[in-house]
Amino acid sequence: MKIHPTAAISPEAKIGQNVEIGPFSVIEDHVEIGDNCYIDAHVKIARYTKVGPGCSFYFGALVGEEPQDHRFKKGVISYTEIGEETVIREYVTIHRSPFENQRTVVGSHTLLMAFVHVGHDACIGNHVTVANHTAISGHVHIDDGAVLSGYVLIHQFCRIGSLSMVGGRTIITQDIPPYCMLAENNCICGPNTVGLRRAGLPPERRAAIRRAIKIYFFRGLNSRNAFAEIAKQETTPEVSQFVEFIQGTSRGIMDGDPNMVFQKDDAENTEDV
Repeated sequence: MKIHPTAAISPEAKIGQNVEIGPFSVIEDHVEIGDNCYIDAHVKIARYTKVGPGCSFYFGALVGEEPQDHRFKKGVISYTEIGEETVIREYVTIHRSPFENQRTVVGSHTLLMAFVHVGHDACIGNHVTVANHTAISGHVHIDDGAVLSGYVLIHQFCRIGSLSMVGGRTIITQDIPPYCMLAENNCICGPNTVGLRRAGLPPERRAAIRRAIKIYFFRGLNSRNAFAEIAKQETTPEVSQFVEFIQGTSRGIMDGDPNMVFQKDDAENTEDV
């Protein structure tokens, strides 16, 4: 264990083995730090935060701080949880919940780049990448494998599905289904074909989810007719997840790009959309 003498560590904190803590960092009461974590200089890990093994926190990160919420009352015990092997870069801010016994969660093997903000009660999955200056509001859910570019703004309570890709400078006010790509015009422009390949899905399953996305967003059908058309196609776990996600939305779904309209006789197996 390598702890700089200027670091302020509460005697009530639990620090694992082989943990490095840099100059002027603060570890508050009721914090648990797993083994093999790296904590750079001027990092604050606030009370009621649990960090899994192998995580890295870079200069100026603020994790588990009280939320920016008028409803928060001093003395409320709520939590922040960080999974294992997750990287929190410079000046990231993560806030705990304003509600008793509720939690803000960041999963494992996730990368939050510099200046990302994670609001209270947000839940970020595993293997998620969030680029610089993206602001994740309270109660947002981001599922496993999603990739968010920089300067993205996400409204409260939005959901971003697994293996989706979000373009830079977008403003997200409704849900993004799994496996979809949101372009910089704030519209769904097609499937995340690169993400699907990198996830190791076989070609026939990639083709099935691409067809479902095209039918729903680019055939000019309403939801009921689109679901009926999708039901005629091959059903895979990805297609089922796509349909169930949309049917379970409470905020609605981000629009498809009106400039990308596909007819029934378009080739379904191309990788270019």
